[in-house]
Amino acid sequence: MRYFIVDDDAASRRMLKQIIVEGDMGVIIGEADSGMNALEPILSSDPDFILIDLLMPTLDGIETMDQLRKQGFRGHFIMISQVENKEMVGEAYEKDIEFFIHKPINRIEVQSILKKTSERFLLKRSLLTIRKSILNFEEETNEESYRTMKDIVSSILNDMGIVGEVGSDDIVSIIDFLSSREEKTMQIPPLKDIYEELASQSKFSSAEIIKESKAIEQRIRRTISVAMNNLATLGVVDYTNPEFEYYSPRYFEFAEIRALMKTIEDTASVPKKMKINVKKFLQVLYVDATEKFKHPPK
Repeated sequence: MRYFIVDDDAASRRMLKQIIVEGDMGVIIGEADSGMNALEPILSSDPDFILIDLLMPTLDGIETMDQLRKQGFRGHFIMISQVENKEMVGEAYEKDIEFFIHKPINRIEVQSILKKTSERFLLKRSLLTIRKSILNFEEETNEESYRTMKDIVSSILNDMGIVGEVGSDDIVSIIDFLSSREEKTMQIPPLKDIYEELASQSKFSSAEIIKESKAIEQRIRRTISVAMNNLATLGVVDYTNPEFEYYSPRYFEFAEIRALMKTIEDTASVPKKMKINVKKFLQVLYVDATEKFKHPPK
């Protein structure tokens, strides 16, 4: 499991890190001393779980969760608090809090809660994998099935673990648009033109199109950052993993993937802001998907 800790109390952060690392319960990919300082690093590193303090100045735990959800974060939260107010606890559970860790922090309680949440997380992921395998098998055995460009792109995004991310639909739509152009060149146009073309399909005024094109850009960047984190994690676990070997050097700047791997391996390091090359990703995806569409596997 990949954890991010948000707490304005340095002693609490230090104790939680120690419990997780010494108990071999996962890796700490980042920490922040306030909700405001946590937003950007969480969105760029996409942890599995966030351990977050309920009461913090400026932006409390619940407000921080709301901000992250609005910006597309889909990870899980575990609340840390010494508050016993039933209304506040109830509000936190309504926001999809998995569990509460009470202050003062107790090692046994923390280990027990993290074990339960990680088991639940892994079970859910296993069930989703089984479901996808069944659906893929049914599709492959259907003689009348036909793989469209959208199917191929979705399959590639699924390999990177981002098919359900907030910007995955935008990416699929972009490749579908590029493949439908009359001008059959493999060189993609400027990103600004692509975003505005996609935005114009649902918006009409110039202001709305500009606003939506910027939103599309942010969604895509966030989704690509998740792909980079997923592949870096695969590389740390198994450097010979076929998805890691194929996608990392082709779709991304491999130096950035290596830097992410070092961050994951070294829990004491501070996560650095990733350099995301959106044009390279979309260009390679377009060429890759086009080749697979023209030459489907037999």
